[in-house]
Amino acid sequence: MDPVFFVGAGPGDPGLITVKGLSLLESADLLMYTGSLVNPDLVERSRAAEKLDSHGMTHEEIISRLETAAKDGKKVVRLHSGDPSLYGAMIEQILALEDRGIPSAVVPGVSSLFAAAAALRTQLTLKGVSESLVITRPAGKTLDEDRIPDLSALGETLAIFLGGDRISDVVVKLRCPPETPAAVIYHASWDDEKVVRGTVADIGKRAEEAGIHKTALIIVGKVVEPRSSGFRRSHLYP
Repeated sequence: MDPVFFVGAGPGDPGLITVKGLSLLESADLLMYTGSLVNPDLVERSRAAEKLDSHGMTHEEIISRLETAAKDGKKVVRLHSGDPSLYGAMIEQILALEDRGIPSAVVPGVSSLFAAAAALRTQLTLKGVSESLVITRPAGKTLDEDRIPDLSALGETLAIFLGGDRISDVVVKLRCPPETPAAVIYHASWDDEKVVRGTVADIGKRAEEAGIHKTALIIVGKVVEPRSSGFRRSHLYP
């Protein structure tokens, strides 16, 4: 039995899926994806006889469809936005399939975090500025309490996922200086990408004025404005 392939679709731009991911997508018999997160152009590239939008399906319904197709000898691709290792529901699907005797394989994808850094034309780690990257998310419907205040006090680059619908509420939790550079990137790498720059003090207002209310990544730290960050040249290029 072939494994069920969990494939990272990339951040949005159809050209940013990996070569291996695209090959699996094109040759799949069953393609399951989340319509609100995956670029429709990628779905159209698949020649799969069956394409299922998992939006609105329960966990059991998803597993049942994947299981049936795999046991029927079909090539099954479960397409996740970005990279499936970040803020997805990949593990619960993999374990449920394993319990049913179905193997799985993971093909990584380009995270929206890296597409956001590309949009900002910066590095997330920068010598003499930030040697660490902290990835987190705010509290919400599926998380009772977050660690944003403590993590923001570390002085390292902070990337906040899943906070695009309440940017101002997230920013007030930050314990870094108000003049710290910050950016909000909406739909990184999509055709309608928006990049808003500012500081911790005003980024919430700037994002609101830009009409950003969802599907955005917040990046906080001096790396957002590398020219004024005081970074040191890398030893890789003397």
